[in-house]
Amino acid sequence: MALIDSVLVFVVSLFIGALGIYVGARVFTHTDDYTYAIVTALIGAIVWAAIAFLLGWIPFLGPLLALVAYLAVINWRYPGGWGRAIGIALVAWVSVLVILYVLALFGLATFDAVGVPGA
Repeated sequence: MALIDSVLVFVVSLFIGALGIYVGARVFTHTDDYTYAIVTALIGAIVWAAIAFLLGWIPFLGPLLALVAYLAVINWRYPGGWGRAIGIALVAWVSVLVILYVLALFGLATFDAVGVPGA
């Protein structure tokens, strides 16, 4: 049962993280493809986790490199360069925090989501 619960939490968190990326991409690139945002969130989560695992032990630099790698994924997946990638990530982060706050008010979620660092 714990495996099923873990998979369910991962999938729901991924969809919430993807929704944040979708909103950010919609604002900055006018991209209207939620499936694309899901794939971006999944790739971003994998890259973030890999870099954090390998380099996270380095104070300040490890988390910074993980964030840059996450931004690189967004930059690679969406048009507009690094500035728009940063904008998408910021809007995604704020969007996910709002979504998780509302869900937490109703006791439906905690404050974490796959695909958006720090959310």
